[in-house]
Amino acid sequence: MLEQQRETLEMELKRLIVEVLMLEDVRPEEIDSDMPLFNEGLGLDSIDSLDLAMALEEVYGVQTGEDADANRSRFLSVRSLAAFVAARRTR
Repeated sequence: MLEQQRETLEMELKRLIVEVLMLEDVRPEEIDSDMPLFNEGLGLDSIDSLDLAMALEEVYGVQTGEDADANRSRFLSVRSLAAFVAARRTR
């Protein structure tokens, strides 16, 4: 049951990433949950992370805060982002 909830949340986040960041050449199902979101992985940048953080707050009611190291680990991959959202979501 928990595995299915995690997978569902990960897919929701993949869809959110593609939609919010308007990644026209990427389909949600093509994103590996363990793929790095930045640099050599999906190729996101700091502006993308801000847009994504705002979307996470709007959709799930979670705030990332200002700790750069913590945010770096939260936004490492879809899987780490899902763990962060699952632990803190209010919606």
